Amino acid sequence: MNGDYVQALLPVECEAFSQSLKVFTIQEIGSSKWSRQHEKLEKMNMQAVANATAEENEFVKEFLINDSKYPLLIEDLISTELWREKIFNQLISSKFEPTITFPVYMVLYHEATLVNLLETTLYYQEACEACSDAILDLIDYCHRKLLWLSLRPSEETEECDDVKPGRSNLGPNMKELAGHDATIQFDVAIKSLSLIRYISDHLAVLPLSCATRLLNTLDVPVLLVELLQNSPWTKMKDGKMEKYIDNKWAVVDVADRFKITKIEGQIWLTLYKLLMDPECMQKYELNPHRKNTLLKLRSYLNEIMLDQLPILADLHSYLERLSMMEPPSAKHDLILEQVPEIRSRLESENNGKWKKIRDYQIKHHFDPSEEVLKEQAKRWADTYNFEMLENLISEPAKCAVCGELATKRCSRCRNEWYCRRECQVKAWKNHKSICDLLSRSAKAGS
Repeated sequence: MNGDYVQALLPVECEAFSQSLKVFTIQEIGSSKWSRQHEKLEKMNMQAVANATAEENEFVKEFLINDSKYPLLIEDLISTELWREKIFNQLISSKFEPTITFPVYMVLYHEATLVNLLETTLYYQEACEACSDAILDLIDYCHRKLLWLSLRPSEETEECDDVKPGRSNLGPNMKELAGHDATIQFDVAIKSLSLIRYISDHLAVLPLSCATRLLNTLDVPVLLVELLQNSPWTKMKDGKMEKYIDNKWAVVDVADRFKITKIEGQIWLTLYKLLMDPECMQKYELNPHRKNTLLKLRSYLNEIMLDQLPILADLHSYLERLSMMEPPSAKHDLILEQVPEIRSRLESENNGKWKKIRDYQIKHHFDPSEEVLKEQAKRWADTYNFEMLENLISEPAKCAVCGELATKRCSRCRNEWYCRRECQVKAWKNHKSICDLLSRSAKAGS
């Protein structure tokens, strides 16, 4: 066993957590029962990452498969996506100002938790297969995220203080939440690239409609070409190139500017699978627009690229042949096509109820009493135990304000890092309420 292996959950605990997972309605999102399930999923996510990193027995995936929980995770993901679109935006427009941000933040972060858990476990064929027909809903979810990413203005950043136009008059807590939302959505969209790649790799064991939906209904190959052209994971800042690497922006040396990042690699490998796989080639309906878009890939397939991903030489040869011929006819062998059902069902069930759900959640979930906050803080302190997170994350701590390397930690709650006192003072106004709760909870539990 790896000497650095860290266990967030014992297998017996994970099995109990998996078996207890249930579907919540959108109105129940943010409730105490929902919060407890979020905490279970967060711990399962931490354990899945720890297992994958240490190359240990990935029992989180096995329990989710055995308990048939992957369709539930996908429905939970889409429910949270709808909550964000319908309820969170109404919270902003209603001028609601929570006394503490964490209950709302936990719902926003729940989407990232689910996507990360799926990204970690769907690498395996058996996990993708266990999604059953819900995999179609996951494909559409990923497509929505990638479409958002491709249309995202290149100058827009995902810093926590980056708030969309029209939100400048928000109170400090809602403005902070809007900034966190921007950060989470960018990260979720990037992780959706990995999900699309894993789904593409395992098309042979998935419902027949998956390939048709990826290739023709949603035209994922053309969308991936547009992403390569827009390169939203790259930006210029203060005259330096930065790339989004390992969930953070990092300055790229001039010598490394043409080095393929993991994000770019995922896109190229997905394109290779969708365009070069014999079954996909037969199903993809290549019209003139698609052909012209795909031929734009040739400009990227230079010697530097092929040295890093030699497998793309076959794709380069295929594109050269395609440029000199008419697109071949696609094979039409699917009479009845399955369609995603989860999102449309949830929208139908909650149609006309969004304002009532918002008001209910403000009253019952997002403006809790001091007593409820104390009880929740005890669980938060356990779930987001920083000592355990330090062992799961190998890189050094970063300042919560400016992102620089941090050497100072909040002495009360032990959950926040800063690079210097000025940053700690700057963050104190927003950090104080949660710090008070966490520190009191830690003392009560000791």
